[in-house]
Amino acid sequence: MRKRRLEFLIAFVLILSLYMILFGHYGLEVKAAISLLYFSALAISVFSLMLENRSPQHTLLWVYVLVFFPVFGYLFYLFSGQLYLKGYLFKSKRKRDRDEWKKLLQQESSPDFSFLQDTQHSFLKYASNASPTPISTASRAIILKDGEETFSEIKKRLSEAEVFIHMEYYIYRSDRLGKEIIQILIEKARNNVEVLFMVDAVGSRKMDAGDLQAMQKAGIKVKSFSPLKYGFFNQKINFRNHRKIIVIDGKVGFVGGLNVGVEYLGEDRSIGFWRDTHMLLKGEAVYSLHTVFLLDWEYVSREKLLGKYTSFQSKIEEDVLDGAVQIVASGPDTQQGLMSDFYFSMISSATKSIWIASPYFVPDEAIRTALRVAAGKGIEVRIMVPEINDGFLTQYASRSYFPELLRYGAEIYSYRKGFLHQKIIIIDGNLASLGTANMDMRSFHLNFEVNVFLYGTSSIRDLVAHYEEDMEYSEKISPVQYFKRGFVERSKESFARLFSGVL
Repeated sequence: MRKRRLEFLIAFVLILSLYMILFGHYGLEVKAAISLLYFSALAISVFSLMLENRSPQHTLLWVYVLVFFPVFGYLFYLFSGQLYLKGYLFKSKRKRDRDEWKKLLQQESSPDFSFLQDTQHSFLKYASNASPTPISTASRAIILKDGEETFSEIKKRLSEAEVFIHMEYYIYRSDRLGKEIIQILIEKARNNVEVLFMVDAVGSRKMDAGDLQAMQKAGIKVKSFSPLKYGFFNQKINFRNHRKIIVIDGKVGFVGGLNVGVEYLGEDRSIGFWRDTHMLLKGEAVYSLHTVFLLDWEYVSREKLLGKYTSFQSKIEEDVLDGAVQIVASGPDTQQGLMSDFYFSMISSATKSIWIASPYFVPDEAIRTALRVAAGKGIEVRIMVPEINDGFLTQYASRSYFPELLRYGAEIYSYRKGFLHQKIIIIDGNLASLGTANMDMRSFHLNFEVNVFLYGTSSIRDLVAHYEEDMEYSEKISPVQYFKRGFVERSKESFARLFSGVL
C-alpha cells in the first residue's frame, strides 16, 4: 500500500533527521538543511491529518501531539490515532460484504411490520436503511442468562450436530471448559461433521498450540483472524475481531457476550462471579448470523463458501409470530460508527425508559447527549456498570461521565455481585439490543462486532426480568455523595478520560 509506505518513510525521515540535528557534528548550513527536511516531513504529516476531516478539536489535539512530541508523537499517531486506516486495510472485505448482503436482501420477501408499536417502528425505519442485514419475523431469540446456561446449551447442541459446526471467538482459553468443547469438536470432525474454527489472533494468543494441532489432525479447519505477522509494524493490530458466533447445521446459532474460558463460569477466584448474557437463535436470523461468520471466514481463508450453505436456511412459521429480529454486524468492514449510530437511534426513540448494562461505559458525545436529553425530558434512564472493572483506565474513564448524566436525573447503578460483562440496552420494555459491542470507542470504531436487535419479542421480557434481578445486587449511586468524592478520585477520572478515544 503506497500510503502506508509513505507514512513509514515519513517516520524514518523524522527519526533520522532529528538524530542528525541533536547528535550530528555538522556545519550550520547542513544542520539548517536537515532541519528543513524535518519540518517538511512534519508539515506533510500535519497536512495528511487535516485531510481526514475529523472534528476540529480532535484534529488540533493530534496536531499538538505531532508538533510537541517529535517522532514519538508521530509513531503514536501512526498506530493509535489513524482510525481512518480501516478504509484502506479492509476495503476489499467491506465491498465484498456489502455486495453479499445486497444479494441476500434481494432474496428476502418484505415482512409485515404492522404489529409493531410506535417506538419499534421509529427505530425500525432507521435500522432498515442503515444496515443491509434483513429484519426477520420468522425467527426466535432465546435468552441464556449466564455461563452455566450458555455452555451447557452450547455443548448439548454441538453434540447433536450432523452436518457442520462453525465457530468464531475473540477469546478462547485452553482451560477445562475450552478443552471440553475442543474434544466435542474433534469427535464430531472424526464423524464427518465439517468444523470451521476461527479465533482472534490477539484475544486467543495464549491458546495451547497442542490443542490447535490436535484439532487440525482431526480434520478441523483452524484459522487465526488478523495474525500479528509483523508485530508492532502491522497496523492491523488495532482492529480486532470481538465477535462470538456459533452456527450449527444452519438450524441454531449462538451469539452474545461470553467468550470461552472458566472465568465465564465464575471459576476464576481473582474475578469471582461473572454476570453475562448470551442468546440462542432459531429461524431466519441464524442465516444472517451465519453470513457474518462466512464473510469473516472468506476474509481469513480466501475460501468462498457463501453459496454452499443456502440450503440450510431455516424458518419459524409466521403463524406463531413473536416480534422481529435483526442481526447487525459492525466494525472496519462496515461504515464507521455504525453500532454507535444504532445505539443513538435506540435511545432517541425512547418514550418511557432506557435501561443500559455495560462493562465499559465510555459513550461518545452523541450518545451522551441523547441520554442527557432523555433524562431531562423525564424518561427513566438507568445505567448499570460493574463496581470493579478489569482495568484502571476503563473504570475511571466510565466514572468521569457520571456527573453530567446524574445532573440531568439519570440513575446509575454499581453492580456488586461480581463482574458485570453483559452488553444490554432495553428501550420502553419492548425494544432491545444484545451482543458483543460495548458502549465504548473501541467497539464503535475498531473492533469487529455483532449484535442482535429485538423488536417486541417475548425474549425481551426475560431481559427485563434479569435486569430487575441484577438491580437487587446493585447499589444506586447517590448524586449528593458522588459529587462529594475527593480530589484524588476526580484526578483519576480526569486522567483516565484522556484515553477515552482508544478504550
